[in-house]
Amino acid sequence: PRCYVNKQLLNVRVLKGEPAELSCTVSKHDVTGTWYKDGLKLTSMDGVVFEKQGLVHKLIINKAEDIHAGKYRFEGGDIKTEASIFVEDPPQVDPVLIKNLTSVPTVAKAGQPVKIKVPFAGRLPVRATWLKDKMELGDNTRIRLDKTDTFTMLSIASSTRQDCGDYKVRLKNDSGVLEINLKLLVIDKPQPPAGPIKIVESSANNITIQWKPPKDDGGKPVQRYIIERQQVGKNGWEALGETPRSCTTFTTNKVQEDMSYYFRVRAVNVEGTSDALESEEVKAVGKASPGAPDPPEIVSASKDTITISWKVPRKTGSSRIVGYMVQKRKKGTITWMPVNNGPIADKKLKVTNLKKGLQYEFRVAAVNAAGIGDASEPSKPAFARDSTKAPGQVEDLKVSSSDSTSVTLTWKRPEAKDGSDVKGYEVEMKSSSNPNWTKCNALPIEVTTYTVKGLQADTYFFRVRALNDSGPGEAVELEACTKSAAPVVSPRLLIDDTVKTFLVIKAGNIIRVNIPYEASPDPVVTWLKDGLPLPSRATIRTEDGTTQLLIKAAEFTDSGTYTVELRNGLGKKNSFSFQVQVTDIPQPPGPIQLSENVPNTVTVTWEPSASEKWDRNLYYTVLKRESQKGLWHLVGDLIYTNKFTFTKLIPGRDYYFKVVAKNDLGASGSSETVQPWRIRKTKVDFHIKPQKYRGVNQNQPPRFTVPLKPHVVITGSECRMSCAVGGHPPPKITWYKDNRDLSNDPTYFCTNDFGVCCLIILGVSKIDEGEYMIEATNESGRAFSRAFLTIKGNS
Repeated sequence: PRCYVNKQLLNVRVLKGEPAELSCTVSKHDVTGTWYKDGLKLTSMDGVVFEKQGLVHKLIINKAEDIHAGKYRFEGGDIKTEASIFVEDPPQVDPVLIKNLTSVPTVAKAGQPVKIKVPFAGRLPVRATWLKDKMELGDNTRIRLDKTDTFTMLSIASSTRQDCGDYKVRLKNDSGVLEINLKLLVIDKPQPPAGPIKIVESSANNITIQWKPPKDDGGKPVQRYIIERQQVGKNGWEALGETPRSCTTFTTNKVQEDMSYYFRVRAVNVEGTSDALESEEVKAVGKASPGAPDPPEIVSASKDTITISWKVPRKTGSSRIVGYMVQKRKKGTITWMPVNNGPIADKKLKVTNLKKGLQYEFRVAAVNAAGIGDASEPSKPAFARDSTKAPGQVEDLKVSSSDSTSVTLTWKRPEAKDGSDVKGYEVEMKSSSNPNWTKCNALPIEVTTYTVKGLQADTYFFRVRALNDSGPGEAVELEACTKSAAPVVSPRLLIDDTVKTFLVIKAGNIIRVNIPYEASPDPVVTWLKDGLPLPSRATIRTEDGTTQLLIKAAEFTDSGTYTVELRNGLGKKNSFSFQVQVTDIPQPPGPIQLSENVPNTVTVTWEPSASEKWDRNLYYTVLKRESQKGLWHLVGDLIYTNKFTFTKLIPGRDYYFKVVAKNDLGASGSSETVQPWRIRKTKVDFHIKPQKYRGVNQNQPPRFTVPLKPHVVITGSECRMSCAVGGHPPPKITWYKDNRDLSNDPTYFCTNDFGVCCLIILGVSKIDEGEYMIEATNESGRAFSRAFLTIKGNS
């Protein structure tokens, strides 16, 4: 009987370095077979062993290398069978490195360079692609992508918070794809707190402000907020206090009625302090209830009674005063006790039932129709005991020395009969510009001399009283003058790190620039814009060594170079210039046009954004999506012209494009194409002519040697479903999704290489989920294989 092959050779795919085996079974024991590779007879080959076990003939490769790939044939007598060995060498990366990259984010500080190097191995050429938030990266002024035959590296010259995100490096060759997901975290100081600053309460004594946390905390939690205040018309900011990160309100009592203030808030994390969020002008509005009277005076005292008197408060509120409420406390305690149950109309009160020998303090609050007003400051302490005689006047009060900033006073004790019980002295002063007397010492002065410091060139009046347990004695007044000739100081602008040379202001916001200076005598201050006088919208305020430029609502025409110049009477001058750029989020580009200037490409052109006229930093970004796909993919960035050519077109697909204008403040709305762009699909692009097999002389029905397997894929990723089919003649392959024929659907790309069949979906979405089936048919029959594709979100 004639010899034949019971089991033919089958194609084998093997990873490089792994063992591989070809085997066939013949019908007779006495067959001596011969093996061929790529048409050449094999007698010996490194790493290859030939075995015969009864009817089975084997070709065994211990460790597959590239030289072992090829077409093998077994011949014995009149029989012949052949198959191919495919040695796969997909990209590989050290597992330890992969674990380090994927398990812990890469962290960098803002402004520092970032370099992520990924060494790899695998059959060349290996294509390396970097993606950020699912959009492919390309070289630009900050980002550089390097690749050699052994590694790929992402380099960022100066990292910013915009570089934070999910990155993916995709390594691909003809044997497979390796994807590594990693995170990059760039930490920085926080953005300013989110505004505007809201005024929760404004009164004569308190102002409460509120703000929102920063939109970006810089990658590190906000630790606290710093609150500062500036009085309108004055220079310099005063620190008011801090709040913890959980508190975004602050109340200050460091205000004066009917005065106006600016407030600003800064956020702080471990990386530093944010820029300030500044408020509009806030006024401390007076109350409707009365203000606080002056401290009450002690009129007289006895062993259980103290009589006090007081004056009408300076601010009576919105209605007339109907009476007063009086409170008392023992000196050294904090609890105030009411003296009268209801308002008393008189401005004098005899307080009884006091304990002999104790010291008491009193305070008074006025009452009107709006309610009880603020309480006065406490009176001077007074003993509940029979009064002693008040001390007499000090003697021989005079100025012993003085200079431009201080005056030293000396005096003598009152006469013996009036000064035997003197417990100290009190010094008060007033100036010609301020008629109110103010105390110079908080505690009684025990000696008979005192120096008043911190004075300016002016005329001052001083008075000194002696003190004993009954209170102050009669005052003695003295007039003194301090004069100092101011030195001549050439005009000089005090420029430091707080004064910026380039300001970017959003349209509609306030332009406020404070320039400190020193000069004596006072200089003439001149402001210019682009060498010309300032427009009428600009306000200049110069006082106390600072000149301020203020424009309440910036317009694009306010962009330019501003110069402040100082000049004094001696002819000397000093100047400083800085630039202001008024900008805003760009307006959208105009309509888009598509054209095919080069075969198999599309050129996208658009009308420029109207913002190009005033924003020199504007650029464009181009995105595309394919038909029936909801995800946009970045294809062009940092484009400073109005044209972009896209070359990676797949015939038969529909493409949509949109263009967005961007600048430092953000992105405009988009301009999108209305009609899709398509290049006609030709058969030659999608059909591969199968290679004819020779030597198989009998028909076989289709069979799946490797069936389809279920797949779980993340939205936006590439899906590749594959299986292996055999049979003679070579079967015809048809793919189905939920029983729908996919042959004419350009969304899916099908291949058939020597019986290894693949269905490729470039960017999956939820509509691609379902059951897929492959059908193989030939003259001898047909076979099926099914699998389910599950789509997951990329959370």
